[in-house]
This record gives sequence, C-alpha cells and structure tokens, in this order.
Amino acid sequence: MKMAALSATTGIPVATIKYYLREDLLPAGERVGPTQASYDDSHVRRLRLIKSLVDVGGLSIASTRRVLESIDADITIGETLEVAQSTVSENLDPATIDEASLQLVDEAISGWNVHPMNPGRLAAARVLMTFAAVGQADTRGWVDRYTAAALKAAEADLDEIETRPDRAARAETVVIGTVLGDALFAALRRAAQEHLTCERYGLPPG
Repeated sequence: MKMAALSATTGIPVATIKYYLREDLLPAGERVGPTQASYDDSHVRRLRLIKSLVDVGGLSIASTRRVLESIDADITIGETLEVAQSTVSENLDPATIDEASLQLVDEAISGWNVHPMNPGRLAAARVLMTFAAVGQADTRGWVDRYTAAALKAAEADLDEIETRPDRAARAETVVIGTVLGDALFAALRRAAQEHLTCERYGLPPG
C-alpha cells in the first residue's frame, strides 16, 4: 500500500508517519519508484505499536526508539525487560532515599530476585519515605498487600508473554506490558477503589 493508504488504515497523519520514518521508529517501505514506497501489514502493526507507546504510554520519541530497538535486537527477554523498565522509570539516586525506607521495601520483597538498583525497588522506597514524611502509617499491612498484588500482576504479565509464538512477539509483549501495564493497573485500581468505597460507605449522592 502507498503512504496515503497506510495513513487511512492506521488513522495516523501522513506528516506523522514521515516524522516516524525520519526518527527511525518506522522501517522504510519497499522502494517502488524515485519518490514512492510500498508499505505492508508489518508497517501497520509497527505504527499502532508506536502510537500506543507515545499516546497511551506517554513515552518520548527517544524513549520509544530505545524500546523499539530492544524489540528488534537479538537480546534475551530479560534484557528486553531491563531496557523497558529503565526507559519508563525515573532514574533515582539511591543516596536520596533513606536506609529505613529501603529496608522496609527489602523486607516486603524478601526472597525476590531483585537487583539493588532495580528502579521499582528504589521508587517504592521513595514512596514509603514520603508516606512517613506526611504521617501515613502502615497499620493494616498496606505494603505487604500491595506487594502481593504486584506479584500477581507480574505473574499475569509473564504468563501472557509465554503464550507468544516467538522471541520477537514475546519482546513486543514485554515492552507493551511494561509501558501500558502500569496504566492498566492504576486505572483498574481506581475503579476498584470506587467499588469498595460504595460497598463500605454507600453510594455517593446523585
């Protein structure tokens, strides 16, 4: 298909497709003339992936390029996950997080195979440090229950990855799951909060 048809199929403007081509996010089409190229279903799929990472996942163009390169590269699924996590996570300095908060996280995830510099470990510790600063005490196993929910969510991620037929498909699911999984989990948590609030305290007025 020509670029106009590619645009119509994906709903992405021609100017944006050209921008993705210039930024090396989208592979070039097959040359069919001096100024024309032909595109196929692989380009449709890649454009939809790019759109999901940028529009829903909120990644920058540079970050999107990095995770796409991890999909295309001949690296392990574990390495792909590391790229995806580091790309979507804030780069925290451990020196800015107190040892007590790090210890609380380590106690919660005791037995997990997690690197000390894992961005999730550091981010969780910073959250706990902030909780303490504003006087929010864990009186009902708040952290442990979140930890259990996180493990279940991660199991769901990996179970889904293992259904994919090949390395490329699994790598794509790793990236999508990491980038969009956070958004899905947060969205469902908000819905669950409303549900339980209504059950415990009654429906809101109106």
